[in-house]
Amino acid sequence: MTMLGRLTFAALEQGPIVFAAQMLVLFGALGVAALITYLKRWKWLWNEYLTSLDAKKIGIMYLVVAAVMLVRGGIDALMMRAQQAVAVGNNAGYLPPEHFAQVFTGHGVIMIFFVAMPLMFGIMNVILPVMLGTRDVAYPFLNSVSFYLFTAGAALVMASLVIGQFATTGWTAYPPLSELAYSPGVGVDYYIWALQISGIGTLLAGINFIVTILKKRAPGMSLMKMPMYAWTVLGSMMLVVTAFPVLTATLGLLTLDRYLGMHFFTAGGGGNMMMYVNLFWAWGHPEVYILVLPAFGVFSEVVATFSGKRLFGYTSMVIATMAITILSWLVWLHHFFTMGAGADVNAFFGIMTMIIAIPTGVKIFNWLFTMYRGRVRFTTPMRWFLGFVALFTIGGMAGVLMAVPPADFELHESLFLVAHFHTMIVSGVLFGDFAALAYWFPKVFGFTLSEKWGIRAFWAWTVGFMLAFIPLYVLGFMGATRRLDHYPAGLGWNPLFIVAGVGALVIASGVVCQAIQLYVSIRDRRKNRDLTGDPWDGRTLEWSTPSPVPFYNFARTPIVAIRDPFWAVKYGLAPQTPENDYLSIELPRGSGLGLVIGGAAFAFAFAMVWHIWWLVMLGALVMLGALFVRFLDEDTESIISADTLRRFDTATV
Repeated sequence: MTMLGRLTFAALEQGPIVFAAQMLVLFGALGVAALITYLKRWKWLWNEYLTSLDAKKIGIMYLVVAAVMLVRGGIDALMMRAQQAVAVGNNAGYLPPEHFAQVFTGHGVIMIFFVAMPLMFGIMNVILPVMLGTRDVAYPFLNSVSFYLFTAGAALVMASLVIGQFATTGWTAYPPLSELAYSPGVGVDYYIWALQISGIGTLLAGINFIVTILKKRAPGMSLMKMPMYAWTVLGSMMLVVTAFPVLTATLGLLTLDRYLGMHFFTAGGGGNMMMYVNLFWAWGHPEVYILVLPAFGVFSEVVATFSGKRLFGYTSMVIATMAITILSWLVWLHHFFTMGAGADVNAFFGIMTMIIAIPTGVKIFNWLFTMYRGRVRFTTPMRWFLGFVALFTIGGMAGVLMAVPPADFELHESLFLVAHFHTMIVSGVLFGDFAALAYWFPKVFGFTLSEKWGIRAFWAWTVGFMLAFIPLYVLGFMGATRRLDHYPAGLGWNPLFIVAGVGALVIASGVVCQAIQLYVSIRDRRKNRDLTGDPWDGRTLEWSTPSPVPFYNFARTPIVAIRDPFWAVKYGLAPQTPENDYLSIELPRGSGLGLVIGGAAFAFAFAMVWHIWWLVMLGALVMLGALFVRFLDEDTESIISADTLRRFDTATV
């Protein structure tokens, strides 16, 4: 046994393509560090962001990590589509099967766990406390720990690109392929620990936001006076705190199989592989709604604002949200109708899958009725919504088809399923997050994003998506299966794979447009700056707030008497609601302990992957020590006097 366990120089030797990726990661990290050093921003970065407990700044850090991982996951997608476009007949393509399998797995894991999830949590951190009329989330320090645990998981996935390899199992990591006998390398271990650490961070964040919604609302804001976005976040976080422990336990059992030779999922040892599949999808299908419910809430806010109307059918939207939350627990088995559970079981889950489409349909019709006879403005956020409606409807119809067990038997392992899944997640989640970023960006930074480049990004994403995934529906009907890195000539598949590859390039151009949009907006920020409190001249939040929102959120805590008070006052439907007087407040002091815990968690997980046992113990001790220091620290709050708040408020206005 060595000091570095299984880690040797051989872990760095993986061929020219991986070497190029390693150099890209290395020089990219060095370039960012050099730029920060040149600008002399290390101290500012430490004080303003890395140690901040302000939910808005933690949200911004979530969004930055999500953007980095989106680029990585997008590159993986381009690599897969390029391979499938050329690897036909005698041409084996440029990716060896082992490498293609890593890229395939990495793309799924990154886009679900490290793009969609941080985009969701970033927007929630930035907007939800302000929307609820509170100064912060319920547990600011826990919020920091949640972020750094998630970041440690993302860093572990990126580390697998440089040292060792990632899993070749697909993003679901089904046994027996994920068992030690069939995956003896470190890839599955990277997968397990990246998801375990980030999953614990997600669970802690879910608890935090539930308490924030239930206990930190402004005075007078009953549950039925909450904005629709808050309701969808509540439903999503209820799923987080009930579903993520299932994932944690499932990965824990797989860890015991791999590290201690147990046989929970090995048939030869008395285990049951299908138990893993049941447990994974008992988490996995609620996860779909964990991601999509907050996006539904975003669309509710966007449609109301840019239709010039209040949201149609608020009560029915609340009921639909809670119905989806409950029903999402009753459909997991439709992910494996082909397991042979029997006609009765398949019929029940098929019916439940069709029923869950009903509350989703209620939401879409309510959004359309909100637009009916409204003064619709086709801004960038509204375009993302309209693109969502078109694509989500297509994906939903495909989903209802696959809810029929006999049809699923034919389509389950085909590219039809891949197209359906991507249609729901990209249009339902990413388009919602992009709408939220365009809509609420001024609330965070005080200036608007470029409409011209935002519209270009929208069209590139929408057209590129149709080019990339509509051919996959056709290929699925033609018999093309998932995970293909090569296929015979003469099947007529190659032209469709080429079209799908072109679509992936068009989507990539949409990401480039978004990067240009951000650059142009920052360059022209003085011209586009808006401090009036409502850059869209609509119902941006429940009440008017300055843009950007100050670090303390509210100098005077608002009092809520009716639903949508800002909207009602703006259009003369209700008198101005009084606010509390200026009172001294306590805000949490910055703390670097969250960063320490996240760094120690990364070291612990990396050491577990490579069996570096002394580093495992050191990482665990540092995490426990940081928590102990935090518990002993009594001076965690800073007091801002009422007079100081009054001066801040006057200066901001």
